[in-house]
Order: sequence, then C-alpha cells, then structure tokens
Amino acid sequence: MKLKDCIADFQIPRYLHYMDNAATSLVPEPVIAAMNEYDRQYRANVGRGMHRLTRVATQKYQDAHDLVSNFIGGKEGTTVFTKNTTEAINMVAAGLDWQSGDRIVTTILEHHSNLLPWLRLRQKGVELVVIRPDEAGIFDIEEFEEAITANTKLVAVSHASNVLGTVQPIREIADICKTQGAYFLVDGAQSVPHFPVDARRIGCDFLCFSGHKMLGPTGTGVLWMRDSLISPLILGGGTVEDVTTEFYSLTGGYQRFEGGTPNISGAIGLGQAVKYLENLGMDAIFRHEQELTERLLKGLPDIENITIYGPQDMKNRIGIVSFTIDRIHPHEIAYLLDERAAILVRSGDHCCIPLMKSLGLQNGTVRASFYMYNTQEEVDLLLETIEEIARIV
Repeated sequence: MKLKDCIADFQIPRYLHYMDNAATSLVPEPVIAAMNEYDRQYRANVGRGMHRLTRVATQKYQDAHDLVSNFIGGKEGTTVFTKNTTEAINMVAAGLDWQSGDRIVTTILEHHSNLLPWLRLRQKGVELVVIRPDEAGIFDIEEFEEAITANTKLVAVSHASNVLGTVQPIREIADICKTQGAYFLVDGAQSVPHFPVDARRIGCDFLCFSGHKMLGPTGTGVLWMRDSLISPLILGGGTVEDVTTEFYSLTGGYQRFEGGTPNISGAIGLGQAVKYLENLGMDAIFRHEQELTERLLKGLPDIENITIYGPQDMKNRIGIVSFTIDRIHPHEIAYLLDERAAILVRSGDHCCIPLMKSLGLQNGTVRASFYMYNTQEEVDLLLETIEEIARIV
C-alpha cells in the first residue's frame, strides 16, 4: 500500500487536521475490524480451555506476540504485553534487585514515566545521575562515558525525545553499558512507531513502547527483554507451572509476566497495527515524516516572535516540532489553531517538567507531531495559521 492511499483507512472527519501523534495516533479500519472480530466471533479467555473459541483466541493472542516480536527484531527475547510504556518501565524498576549504592543513569529529556520510577528508588539508597544535552537536545557521548561507572546497574534513555524530537546515540550508549556491565533500557515510545527499530541491533536489554502511538488501541504496550531479567510484578492465573500451599514454580516465556486475563482484543489490535505498518513500510513512513518536518522547520523561522526548540535541521530527529510564540500562552495557541483551522496539536509540558524548567519554560511549548496520514498541505495550513496567531502580539 502507498502512503497516500492509507488516508481512507482513518475515519476521523476530513475537516480535522490531526497533528498530535506524539500523544496518540489515529487507528485505521483494519485494526478496528480485527478487534471487533474477536468480540463478535470468538470472544473467549486465552490459555484456559480446550473449546474451539478459546483455541482460536489463544492462537490469535500468541500470533500478536509473534508479530510484535518480529517487528522489533526481538524474536530471540521475551515480548511481554503491558498496558503502556509507563507500566513496562515500572515493571523493570520493580523487578530488578536493587542494592544501596547502585547507580542509575538517565537524562533530562525523559518523559516522567522514565524518570519517576528511578526517583522513587532513591529511597532504597540508589544513586540517580541525570545527564544534560546542549540547547538543541544533542548529547556529547563523553557525558555518558563519565556517568556510566562500574557501579551503574541501569541506564534508561529515551530513543527519541517527545519534546525536542532528537534521536539519541543509542548504539554508542549500549556499547558503554556493555563495557561497564550495566543493563540498558530504551524508551521507544517515540521511535518504534516512526522508524525501523531492531532491539538486538541497538544492543538494549529492555525496550518499552506503547501500542496507542503506533495505530493500535489504548491500553496496549510492550516490554521486550533480552532475557527474563526481572521478577514478575504480578503473580496469578497463567504465571505458574505448579502451586501448593507451600510453594509455587513460575512458568516461562511472556506468560510469566502477564498474570490474569489480559487485554485480548487490544493485543489482537496491536498485532494488526504492526501488520499495517509493515505493509506501508517503516522506511517510507520515516521519509514521509521527514519531508513534513523539514517543510515546517523551514517555514517557522520566517514568522516573527517564534522560538523553535530542538535541532532546526533534519539530522538525528523525528517528526516532532516544539515551539512558542512570544507573549502568547501555549494553551491559547493550541486553542486558536483548533478554532481557526481545526488543527489539533498538543500544548503544555508534555510530561517533561524538568526539561521545561531547564529550558526556562514556565508554560511549556506547542508541539506538532506527524504520522503517515499527514500531508504537505496540512503543514502549509499550520504555518499560515501560526502566522495569523503570531500577529496578535
């Protein structure tokens, strides 16, 4: 399928211009159809019976795991379904064996979901080191070389910033982690939906991402692990091989970490979303978003009173652009974009308050973020409307 042909699969009203994809994406009809098919034709619990419906549901649920594993090059690891990136990261935080004196290294760019779990571990005597980039959000790899020491247990870094759009040097960081014997967690919430990501090639131990940002349903996420490196967060139905009143033995695979009845229809929808993305081609999606982003970055500097945050070239960045207009609150800008042109963007701190404070931004930014169904005409409309709003000042 060509990208231009996919627009018909998204049933949002045509007069709306959806540019809030870093928060959540739209969902195409094939994903909705796959979920409806489960609820209407073979709704049953998984892994807990021999009748025909449960056999079909179980197979579809397992197929979804395989589809996602293959999509991220993670067939040799363990792919666990979660409800979102946040839960996946918290499972790692709760599942590793922490000792006083252990070190965690992260960055100021992180979403709160990749910061708060590590802050909480300071109560156990864990040391947290936060690395800061330059003004464009670019890191000096030497900062990681200095911070990742022999007592570092975990390095947790976003693959791509949800505010600045910068893509981090993940492979180089992974090499440093390997040298020092540290685990490496990658928050792939903004990378996996937008360009090819191979978990094995980037060298991480944990890869976390959400389904709802990649054409899937809400309430779906993924924790991929190189090995079963953590203790399960939840124990219950489906997680054990044997139980007595005195002991239990855990099962293997993803089942060890997915206690209780899972989000079956959501998992099936996520599997279908992955098939849809593969059909379009991740390289083609990335190129398209790059073209849109470059068009926006070239046009914004011509508008008075605009400040752009993040790199203003296309090197190592994704389709996220954050900006402010002098003396106009970001929420007001977002409201006016909607009211005047039905352009839907995000405004505020984007769950990155420490980053906003470091940038001196009390009210956050306006953030436009693209996906395969956005067009050059929409970018032009965005620029025209921003220019109109900027004249208010």
